[in-house]
Amino acid sequence: MHYVIAGAGPAAVAAAEHLKELDPSAKVTMIGAQQQPPYSRMAIPYYLTGKVKEEGTYLRRAANHYEEKGIEFVHGEVVSLDGPGHTVSLADGQTIGYDKLLLATGAEPIIPPVPGMDDPRVQQCWHLEDAERIIELAKPGARAVQVGAGFIGCIILESWVLREVNLTVVEMGPRMVPRMLGEKAGGLLQKWCESKGVTVHTNTRVQSIESTPEELKVVLENGETCAADVVIVSTGVKPRIAYLDGSGITVDQGIVVDQHMQTSVADVYAAGDCAQGLDFSTGETAVHAVQPTATEHGRVAAANMVGNNSLPYKGSLNMNILDTLGLVTCSFGAWEGVEGGDSGEMFNEGNYQYINLQFKDDVLVGANSVGYHEHLGVLRGLIETQVPLGAWKERLKKNPVQLADAYVGVNQSELKVS
Repeated sequence: MHYVIAGAGPAAVAAAEHLKELDPSAKVTMIGAQQQPPYSRMAIPYYLTGKVKEEGTYLRRAANHYEEKGIEFVHGEVVSLDGPGHTVSLADGQTIGYDKLLLATGAEPIIPPVPGMDDPRVQQCWHLEDAERIIELAKPGARAVQVGAGFIGCIILESWVLREVNLTVVEMGPRMVPRMLGEKAGGLLQKWCESKGVTVHTNTRVQSIESTPEELKVVLENGETCAADVVIVSTGVKPRIAYLDGSGITVDQGIVVDQHMQTSVADVYAAGDCAQGLDFSTGETAVHAVQPTATEHGRVAAANMVGNNSLPYKGSLNMNILDTLGLVTCSFGAWEGVEGGDSGEMFNEGNYQYINLQFKDDVLVGANSVGYHEHLGVLRGLIETQVPLGAWKERLKKNPVQLADAYVGVNQSELKVS
């Protein structure tokens, strides 16, 4: 049996390792486009600040890890798929055959259609090579403008502050991390960043980037101009799936997969940031571009590739935890609430603390929080187990920080009933 994995990120590595565990005699080939060994993009900010060297970003540290595991690594980029022929083609002309294929090609940055984006001082922060160029441009005291304050943007943001650059952030949404935080939570994060010396513009679009030999000028739609030595673009990502045109693979937001992570083409599976898999909270499908989901996708896909679709996927919980300059924000599940639902909230603006719990009947279904991170495991557990809270629901509505007490209380009740 020959298993081929297109991609070399967290989903691909988790799948490759699990395939060898489940089917030790099989041939496993992993195809990666980057020059380096598989690495985590979430570690790039630590590389930018000098907290880790390049090797510290690698998903597996041992130089011969994949060789020892019996995983063949091929450097190349998959550019097309022939489902009936069971082959993939690479950019260099190679063709690789497979018995079963996993598409784990991840995501790619969204580049806004703004004039001036082609200046070499305008950078993404997606690859290690991007980070190396930014290190040269973002010297201490440099003026930096970051376009975008989403999840990835707020991870990168900390790097610029620690590098002692003068940072301005421009976000077109109504608040920072609008897809993760509500109005109060996003407002607290903005206030926190501003207290650390960051200038933040929300509800603001970049109209153009003007270049002179001496500097860049970021022109905003409100007429303001921000001078910069470097511009970092972090305006979101999208699944990397263009290579599937004409392949017969069904795509929507991402590659559509069933409960076994299988695509619409026989013997082809998908996992990670390119896959549109089951959402635990809604029962529908969605792209959850976070590393824990990618890793879980990879392992489930591997189990089904070996076990002939014997492991249904329960769905991934939409979960984001973000540490921005020491302030932890998070969202879990249906954090915006559900129709006919109920909620409880506590807001301590002066201490940068906020928590909002969302309920469906007496079941916790989602949460938003700022400055509370001691019981995130408990929060996730209550949502994923869907345990009825009973009287604890009203207690949590009055005091949402009693999560640990509620967890113990409902579980003790369960033990008494059983």
